[in-house]
Amino acid sequence: MPAVPVTPAAATSKNVPIQLRPIGNVESFASIPVKAQVAGELVAIHFKEGEDVQKGALLFEIDRRPYEQALHQAEANLNRDIAQERQAQANLARDVAQAKNAGAQADRYAKLAAQGVVSKEQNDQMRTSSQAMDESTHADQAALESARAAAAADKAAVETAKLNLEYCRITAPIDGRTGSLQVKTGTLIKAQADTPMVTINQIFPAYVTFSVPEDQLAAIRKAMAQGPLIVEAYVPNDTGEPARGQLSFIDNTVDSTTGAIKLKATFPNRERKLWPGQFVNVVLTVGKEMNATVVPSEAIQTGQQGQYAFVVKPDHKVEMRIVTIGRTIERETIVIKGVAPGETVVTDGQLRLGPGFQVEIVSATPAAAGGKAGGAQ
Repeated sequence: MPAVPVTPAAATSKNVPIQLRPIGNVESFASIPVKAQVAGELVAIHFKEGEDVQKGALLFEIDRRPYEQALHQAEANLNRDIAQERQAQANLARDVAQAKNAGAQADRYAKLAAQGVVSKEQNDQMRTSSQAMDESTHADQAALESARAAAAADKAAVETAKLNLEYCRITAPIDGRTGSLQVKTGTLIKAQADTPMVTINQIFPAYVTFSVPEDQLAAIRKAMAQGPLIVEAYVPNDTGEPARGQLSFIDNTVDSTTGAIKLKATFPNRERKLWPGQFVNVVLTVGKEMNATVVPSEAIQTGQQGQYAFVVKPDHKVEMRIVTIGRTIERETIVIKGVAPGETVVTDGQLRLGPGFQVEIVSATPAAAGGKAGGAQ
């Protein structure tokens, strides 16, 4: 029979990364619903929906006039109570002086009464007057404490009014990207409404959550003990480089219904390749398989006896080998048994081949043209 034209490739030995390839979901690093803390008419919006904002940037303004009036009222009440406090202090000082004088007179009359100079009735009147002045000072002290308490309450009311006035200016709580606006200028805003005025998502950094089978947990934890684990996220239909981050979270329990455990990776995402809510293809590298024998995946065929490959011998005849394969990485498959590094396998033209057929190499990959592969990469 004439030689069968085939395309060969060389089996090589290399260090192959051990990778898990689940589907992940992108989450924002932080998502903050912006709500008003005071009620009132919305008088200004200072951004466009979908715009990036910095922390502290002014977003909304609520009508300040009612809260300015409330502040003026609270300040007036404070000034009034401060004046009353000063009046109470003056009354107390006056009555303390009078009580001191009445006490001195009561002591003198007591001595004179003992000597028979004044009557007992006069002595009793001076003693009663002294006691009355003492009670008056106690009343003045109570009035002063009441005035101080009222002034303290007014100070708190002033601070509350100032705070409400500040709440009329709503600023961005984080750096992020605004979502769709739920309000318009002129809307009557309700304090702590159920629906936020806008939601801000922090795009970078970003999280990607994914799940892996529980039997991979031991390998992941072992690899994490040796250093940070690199995670790559491939965006569908994006031909550019994948986003790269690090594994940052392992859930504290395995889902008993699925037998999977939740993981989370953190990505800098400065180029904004990842978008919240997006599904991505995740590649988690947990180690390397050293000196593995790999062949192009096209070389592996499936027959009645299982998976096999055609090996080109030095005399350009082929031998069919039953192979045991391992993982597939991109376009290469690990061969555990059946093919040795440096042997040449057929990657195209297998349908016309049989054991012992003569072949003609019509094209060859660089690895096959160069003969045996070098050392492990």
